Amino acid sequence: MTKVCVFGAGAIGGYMAAALVKGGAEVSLVARGPHLAAIREKGLTLDMDGRRETFEVAASDDPADLGPQDYVIIGLKAHSVPAVVDRFRPLMGNHTAIVPAVNGIPWWYFYKADTGTVLDDTWLETVDPGGIQWKTFGPERAIGCVVYPACEVPEPGVVEHKSGNRFTLGEPDGSSSERVETLSKLMIAGGLKAPRKARMRDEIWIKLWGNCSFNPVSALTGASLDLIGNNEACRDVVRRIMVECKAVGEAVGARFAVDVEKRIDGGAEIIGHKPSTRQDVERGRPMELDALTSTVLELARRLDIPTPTLDAVAALVRMQGSVLGLYEIKPEIEEIIFRR
Repeated sequence: MTKVCVFGAGAIGGYMAAALVKGGAEVSLVARGPHLAAIREKGLTLDMDGRRETFEVAASDDPADLGPQDYVIIGLKAHSVPAVVDRFRPLMGNHTAIVPAVNGIPWWYFYKADTGTVLDDTWLETVDPGGIQWKTFGPERAIGCVVYPACEVPEPGVVEHKSGNRFTLGEPDGSSSERVETLSKLMIAGGLKAPRKARMRDEIWIKLWGNCSFNPVSALTGASLDLIGNNEACRDVVRRIMVECKAVGEAVGARFAVDVEKRIDGGAEIIGHKPSTRQDVERGRPMELDALTSTVLELARRLDIPTPTLDAVAALVRMQGSVLGLYEIKPEIEEIIFRR
């Protein structure tokens, strides 16, 4: 039986874990606090389509209790990972694949990227300071994963599915592989959509396009996607950010299969939904900013691409996070993204 550990079994991680149990994998979880206690006592409960289903899974706050895995899915937010990379070591055998189910530009992005720029086979400091993930995990272990569903944890031990069931998978070099096919089949058997894509980086940028524009605007205003997309002034800010982001993505080889207006319309059609960054503000959680905005700015600085609108909005949202105690402004990051 394929062994899969979900490290960070919160909303998305818990949803993936439940699906993988249904798909026939041997699933274990790394969690903590009341969420862990509830899972140990009552199992992991998935609230979906008006019914609840509970799954018995091994769960611990100590990865050493779980041992080497075939796959480790990272369900933590991107900014949380560098500080805990050493905790992954007990889960990693010779052939363990690492699957970062995170937003933004992942730490492995430029592994075998062949962009023809100075960035190939390097990491981004804004998402992987000092290359600690690159050096500890090894980019050859990475499987790309773009996350589309929306889920929440309304109470300890319970994951509530809101919308979506797609997780796009792919090898960094675009090749077909048995390990990606196996994981995809397990996820599909568990009720998810898990297409395998050769051009994973295109998928990453299409998702990031919305994250780097709608997310900070919502964080600053408190507005939902539909309100932002249907307000001409806010829509113009989002449009300007997307145009800048597209220029950066295309400079490293990404292809954008939809135009800016259609991408904005897609967000505006989601009524009442506030992006995760605004949810962080309202719930007093650390804000996920660097993977969504600072990475784009780092790329822009290193490739000499102007991003005036994103510069301004990202500066404001970082200051907002700092004032609220939800984001630490780091001089080394500021130096990178404001390098001229």
